[in-house]
Amino acid sequence: MKYLIGIDIGTSGTKTVLFTQTGSVVASDTAEYPLYQPQNGYAEQDPADWWKATITTIQAVLKKSGVDSGKIAGIGLSGQMHGLVMLDEQGEVLRRSIIWCDQRTTKECEEITEKVGKERLIKITANPALTGFTASKILWVRNHEPTVYAKCRHILLPKDYIRYKLTGVFATEVSDASGMQLLDVTNRCWSDEVLEKLGIDKSLLGKVYESPEVTGKVTQTVAELTGLKAGTIVVGGAGDNAAAAVGTGVVEDGKAFTTIGTSGVVFAHTSNISIDLKGRVHTFCCAVPGAWHVMGVTQAAGLSRKWFRDNFCQAEIEASQGTQLDSYDLMDMKAATSPIGANRLLYLPYLMGERTPHLDANARGVFFGLSAMHTKNDLLRAVIEGVSYSLKDSMTVLASMNISVDNMAICGGGSKSTLWRQMLADVYGCSVKTIASKEGAALGVALLAAVGAGIYGSVAEACKAVIEYGDTQQPDESNVKEYAKFYALYKEIYPNLKTSFEKLGKL
Repeated sequence: MKYLIGIDIGTSGTKTVLFTQTGSVVASDTAEYPLYQPQNGYAEQDPADWWKATITTIQAVLKKSGVDSGKIAGIGLSGQMHGLVMLDEQGEVLRRSIIWCDQRTTKECEEITEKVGKERLIKITANPALTGFTASKILWVRNHEPTVYAKCRHILLPKDYIRYKLTGVFATEVSDASGMQLLDVTNRCWSDEVLEKLGIDKSLLGKVYESPEVTGKVTQTVAELTGLKAGTIVVGGAGDNAAAAVGTGVVEDGKAFTTIGTSGVVFAHTSNISIDLKGRVHTFCCAVPGAWHVMGVTQAAGLSRKWFRDNFCQAEIEASQGTQLDSYDLMDMKAATSPIGANRLLYLPYLMGERTPHLDANARGVFFGLSAMHTKNDLLRAVIEGVSYSLKDSMTVLASMNISVDNMAICGGGSKSTLWRQMLADVYGCSVKTIASKEGAALGVALLAAVGAGIYGSVAEACKAVIEYGDTQQPDESNVKEYAKFYALYKEIYPNLKTSFEKLGKL
């Protein structure tokens, strides 16, 4: 029996999981670290915290499992995307990492759009200039911290910094690099045109690999530090969503997954690159060599339900205490008493602005059709339906790009709700199924390591051998037709409020 390690460098913490080659969890450990917000809209983390967490979690899983580290066939890395790590000539960190949710780079995004051209930028990088992406962060440091920028010799993403610490190699892979806004996403290589127009030296960037490729090996120093065996291979790995796609088996055409966490993601695999020139969805290289994924985002998916619970469901929170039921279970029971359409009440889940399909920071949440006859049960249902319609918006954009989905997996906290899963099956018009494993990204990159180690011949082969599915909800045709009526009206509300949202933002 051979073993694999998946390391997921997240925003709240790093999780290391030791798997058997067939995907069973042997041991797992997580270490948390802080988020720094020196100013409103800023978000930073210290790469030293990621490395410390990586060391301690590797040590912990080896100790818990008792597995001989010589039997570990490979290591895969996943992580939060877009974060900027800058190193000097000696490989030392120059400043804290500006991470994905930082919003300081609005002017730099305007600079990128002006220098490259909006349409040209989307054609090359498959996305418009966004504050979350890495390129604008690089320009921000150059504009505001020129001394730091002058010392910079290496630019890495969060998981790729951990790769460097493990192997001494400066490298990245196509899925994570796609979120830097410096990659030619069609040709899966750095864009000389974008780099030249932005004045960024290509030598600062690491070599780009495919996700299952071997990028380096664990050094003797790290072996002594962690208990790993020197020479253990480290593969390219993947950005968090691309890694989760492998961990849910979404590695072939027709397959997609929906994640309902704080935000919501609809992620579809495609063998043929397709770019939305309106910038409503993201197209990235995926973890399968020669393929891509298209991803739409709802900013406040699970957040909408949590917001409603925290503010209006104290009774359900108290009633759940001391029982096996969660407060969300009780909320679902009440929402289920309201009919489809919540007695003609619609909810727009734009609590945090929106990305897909509107890309509007001024958009805000709305209850539409509220009347004196509505109860809390109706509002509860309307919230879940509104998020479902927003996720359906992503599916609608995918369909316009000739990306078909007939197989939908679901993960994240919202996937625990049977009511919500059935609702999505009816709104999407396709089956929705859970995943037996809850390890997601960590499992995904462990499978990439298995491919790199030669245990499996391809990513698809690894997924077929390992991924197992749980409960499945099939669409009810009568419900599909009923939801379609309300979705049609839902789509009309935002365009009619767009100007009003903009005016509200200026008050």
